[in-house]
Amino acid sequence: MICVNPWRRYRFRLDEHHGPFEPERPQLMQDARAAMPFWSQPAGEVIAGLGASLHGLGSQEAAARLRQVGPNVVADTAEMTPARLLLRQFESPLVLILIFGAGVSLVLREWVDASIILAIVLGSALLGFYQEFRASQAVAALKRRLALTARVLRDGGEAVVPVGTLVPGDVVLLSAGNLVPADALILEAKDFLVSEASLTGESFPVEKQPGVLPADAPIGRRTNAVFLGSSVRSGTARAVVVATGQRTAFGAIAARIAARAPETEFARGVRHFGAMLVRVMILIVLFVLTVNQMLGRPVADSLLFAVALAVGLSPELLPAIVSVTLSAGARHLAKGGVIVRRLEAIENLGSMDVLCTDKTGTLTEGAIVLDGTVDADGQASTEVRGLAFLNAALETGIANPLDAAIVAMGEREKLSADGVRKIDEIPYDFIRRRLTIVIEDRDDPAFHRIISKGAFANVLESCRAVRREGAERVLDDDTRQALEAFFRRKSEDGFRVLAVAERRVKAKPGYGHADENGLVFAGFLLFLDPPKPEAAATIRDLAAFGIAIKVVSGDNRYVTAHVARTVGLDPGSVLTGEDLAAMKDEALWHVAPLTDLFVEIDPQQKERIVRALQRTGHAVGFMGDGINDAPALHAADVGISVDTAVDVARESADVILLRRDLDVLRQGVEDGRRTFANTLKYIGMTTSANFGNMISMALATPLLPFLPLLPKQILLNNFLSDLPSIAISTDRVDREHVVRPQRWNVAEVRRFMVVFGLVSSMFDLLTFALLLLVFRAGEATFQTAWFLVSVLTELAVVLVLRTALPAYRSRPSRLLLWSTLAVAAATLAAPFLGPASAVFDFVPLSPVELAAAIAVVCGYIAATEAAKRWFYKGRTAAGSRPSTSSVPPPLARG
Repeated sequence: MICVNPWRRYRFRLDEHHGPFEPERPQLMQDARAAMPFWSQPAGEVIAGLGASLHGLGSQEAAARLRQVGPNVVADTAEMTPARLLLRQFESPLVLILIFGAGVSLVLREWVDASIILAIVLGSALLGFYQEFRASQAVAALKRRLALTARVLRDGGEAVVPVGTLVPGDVVLLSAGNLVPADALILEAKDFLVSEASLTGESFPVEKQPGVLPADAPIGRRTNAVFLGSSVRSGTARAVVVATGQRTAFGAIAARIAARAPETEFARGVRHFGAMLVRVMILIVLFVLTVNQMLGRPVADSLLFAVALAVGLSPELLPAIVSVTLSAGARHLAKGGVIVRRLEAIENLGSMDVLCTDKTGTLTEGAIVLDGTVDADGQASTEVRGLAFLNAALETGIANPLDAAIVAMGEREKLSADGVRKIDEIPYDFIRRRLTIVIEDRDDPAFHRIISKGAFANVLESCRAVRREGAERVLDDDTRQALEAFFRRKSEDGFRVLAVAERRVKAKPGYGHADENGLVFAGFLLFLDPPKPEAAATIRDLAAFGIAIKVVSGDNRYVTAHVARTVGLDPGSVLTGEDLAAMKDEALWHVAPLTDLFVEIDPQQKERIVRALQRTGHAVGFMGDGINDAPALHAADVGISVDTAVDVARESADVILLRRDLDVLRQGVEDGRRTFANTLKYIGMTTSANFGNMISMALATPLLPFLPLLPKQILLNNFLSDLPSIAISTDRVDREHVVRPQRWNVAEVRRFMVVFGLVSSMFDLLTFALLLLVFRAGEATFQTAWFLVSVLTELAVVLVLRTALPAYRSRPSRLLLWSTLAVAAATLAAPFLGPASAVFDFVPLSPVELAAAIAVVCGYIAATEAAKRWFYKGRTAAGSRPSTSSVPPPLARG
């Protein structure tokens, strides 16, 4: 893809669509080589063409450009305007069937029937729109809390601004962990590695540096530029933005392919459920239509009846119910400190049965303090303290709590880096596992001092000597073993141990990885991060929820085992990164579920651990906040991060915690399971009741000289019975139903629908027998009485089948209870409302007929309770407690 100079292209489009620039603004790019892509031009020409400078833009200039080029966003396919959301309510096949039925009525001049159908369509659409709009607004508000920011140069100084406000000409400052916020040309770079897998498919990071490249260089070889959608793995850089939003390379790709996110298990379950309903619907409708024609009934009446049956079987408010329930769950989670970036992740959070996490900040306090600085002999050392402070205070790469602890110690000790001239920096990376600073020697400017700090083993391997008793000694095997023994001893005591080394060299212009060799080992840094007092109890609580904790840490085995022992994990269940690397995948599949501690793990191994656990049937959550956690976060069934995480980790996660606390996550899991349970309650209750009614009508059709219900009565039945379900998101979930992970099980949904649907049909047939054989009811009386029984039994289902417990032992929410009772009262009153009832062809029932209908409903409730006890038989604990699934067992599987 060849991109011409973007600012000139913007100018052309802005002049055409957004009006001209202000008269006083300079004419940009008048003499630039407009046909040449920016990576093939010198940086000076690109900056001049953008009307910018090395010091960035002024705030007013940036604001003016933002008004003209628009926000720096790639179109979000999930974004839904109110108008589009309203139109979407009419895209459902169920609604289209209703509209078709209304059209048939209009053709036949059945004005009342057509009006009723259209009113129900409009009522359902407006109800769905209102609920989904509220849900989308809530989700949008949560997303705004997680908006990304970027460091830029504005008004001559560094500022932090929302990524969406970046414009061409902005100078951005990038460092490890950042997502690249726009397409930009590199101005300065130091050990700057960028992952471009999302653009090129190449898994290895690419080193970026200033320069000029051929115009036809493919995107993977444009090493002087960075592109939106990539992420910084290490180092630092300064770059000038040349393209934003849709004009970026990533925006162009997204516009062409409009790729969808992978289907979640929840969405897959809804799809399979819908396919099952369609198959059942087709069979019933074809049967009824055929029988009606064989009996010589009018084609129009038969067609409308078949249409009403199809709609009556289907839960047309399902999209609204799902959106309302999930968004209500998301709002509740947010109040508890858990922000859901994708609503479907709520189901994944509830189904999680393994949580992989680092120990820092989750099992430990996360408030790391530097407890001591000692020399190679284990004695307190101010020299080691000073070296560590200079290294931490002068580094500009990845912000981390260890450096923060060192700097805090220095401030307490009145240490200062003032007057120290920094020459160079070799940033930290996850292979070398050390950070090196080069400073000018204060005593002799002709020499420089290299100060390296990092993981003990990685620093030690770069050393040729050790400083002991003020003198340099050869680092022989005995000394090496003594240092390793000290490291192990302190690690077993719970300290996180880093090493510091230095070297004095002749001054030179620049430094690289090769200069880290031949160092002199100076001493140790001893950090403390004590376990949280509540960590052990939280782990026990998670275990009670069926969630196993697995620690995945880059720390050494000794300190990790110490923390594990303190919080109640098995310190002997350990797998090291070295052992893991030697394993084949098949062996890891067997070992991973049995291992509690994965230690000394390389970043690339985290994703492999997640996939091994998934391969053995586990739903895996991964909690991380670092650059190297992004692949594992993406691979996990539910990626969990914190709001202080680096950009790439936060954007890879499905769930964001506002506090890095396992107890917050435990509450999130419980809320997730409760939300999932309430969503599936609606599906199970509604489909079983509707299925029973449709079977009853299909059986009654060939036996009756008239239709058992008129089409408009079927539609009203379906609408009224769905109304209380809007409150299902507020319903209580029995405690027993949230203590085991759950997933979709369409086969169980089908079984539930058939069993309880047939119970409903039995009482429908009993109603038919009473009406025809006892009361000798005519067409209007029969239809009115059965309408009452049908609606009231569906409402009863809401209160009875919402729990696996006996209904009297599980209280519904007030809103669900009172809305159900209100609709029941309105249904009982419907035949007696005079002109209003006449619209639906209802007639008043005698007291005896009304009492018989209520008696049938009471018998149905008792029979459903008995059937429920039978259905859950064998799924209970100790023979008395219901299944501990997160929802009534027919809707989910453990």
